Amino acid sequence: MDKEELIPHLFRNEFRKIIAVLCKAFGIEHISLAEDIAGETFLSALETWPYRGIPENPVAWLYAVAKNKARNQLIRQKIFKEKVAPQIRSGSEIEPETELDLSEKNITDSQLQMLFAVCHPAIPVEAQIGLALRILCGFGIEEIAHAFLTNKETINKRLFRAREKLRQENIPIEFPGKEEMKARLYAVLTTLYLLFNEGYYSESQDSILREDLCLESMRLTRLLIDFEKTDLPEVNALLSLMCFHASRFPARKDANGEIILYDDQDESLWDQELIKQGAYYLRRSAKGERISKYHLEAHIAYWHTIKTDSHEKWENILQLYNQLLQLSYSPVAALNRTYALAKANGPEEAIREAEKLGLTDNHFYYVLLGELYRGFDQEKAIVHFKKAVSLARTQTDRNTILKKLESLVIRK
Repeated sequence: MDKEELIPHLFRNEFRKIIAVLCKAFGIEHISLAEDIAGETFLSALETWPYRGIPENPVAWLYAVAKNKARNQLIRQKIFKEKVAPQIRSGSEIEPETELDLSEKNITDSQLQMLFAVCHPAIPVEAQIGLALRILCGFGIEEIAHAFLTNKETINKRLFRAREKLRQENIPIEFPGKEEMKARLYAVLTTLYLLFNEGYYSESQDSILREDLCLESMRLTRLLIDFEKTDLPEVNALLSLMCFHASRFPARKDANGEIILYDDQDESLWDQELIKQGAYYLRRSAKGERISKYHLEAHIAYWHTIKTDSHEKWENILQLYNQLLQLSYSPVAALNRTYALAKANGPEEAIREAEKLGLTDNHFYYVLLGELYRGFDQEKAIVHFKKAVSLARTQTDRNTILKKLESLVIRK
């Protein structure tokens, strides 16, 4: 891995683990301190590695520095308690005997326990998910704002209030009871779903596919399945969905890092082992009595692993989207349903349905209309593709749409 890419990569993978371990050791009321120590650890790497060279084991170096910084904080805290403010109540103070457990098991348990602690009903669900994305998934404020279709100021306020509520409630970082765990699972799964989506099709960076985010969300979902109390049908359905999508990673990017759309992908590059895993978890998900949106999306993803344009395939996908929209409506699902409708019943019917959506601030909406019109009205197709270019958030998206435009102009 390139030196310039190493620290961002480690930040993505280790920052959240350090915070989880520190919070478990210090208590969730010290969440800001844990974030500060983790941040200072990576700042030390940025200041040290360019001059002294990258250590032989960068991850071990980060944990050693974090441990030392935590120890120094404990010493300062002890001095403050004993000499500066002996009259202060010690309820919110860190115990000086606290020792960091950096075993692999504790790091894993801390992440899951922290995930359930953050997804506590004392704070609103959107704040739970936002805080989990920030602390445990390494999302930036802009990335969270994109995920919630809002602005950075709103997200900052939401996260501040969530941290304060967690501090006031002094929520323990531990696995909740069975019933409480089920109640919190919705926010946990939503967090992992959003994390995977951001990696699968990033709108906040110019890297169209961020596999590290997808693999991390799959890793955390597998941890839920390995833990008996959370080995539930909807968790298996979510991992099935992720496996089916991840199976097409090798075929989704060209040599320039630009996206290759589904119809143009080389099926021989699809990962058949991941497709088998997806089918395995999909079968396991059928044990429950309730169908979740993850079940329906996993079945849709399964049909996309069959590279055929048969009417049966697209009719099945269309019916699954109909159920999904009734269960959990979203503009993205509505757009995708329209594409399936075009494949099953033709573009004219799909255009009528698409135009009813009126998603005029969404570049995917105009890309879809451009695709639907390109077969019989190139002028309208060009207009829609141009509008899509103006709304696209990343250069990779703009490049993909411009190629469609160029092909139409040449044919014209």
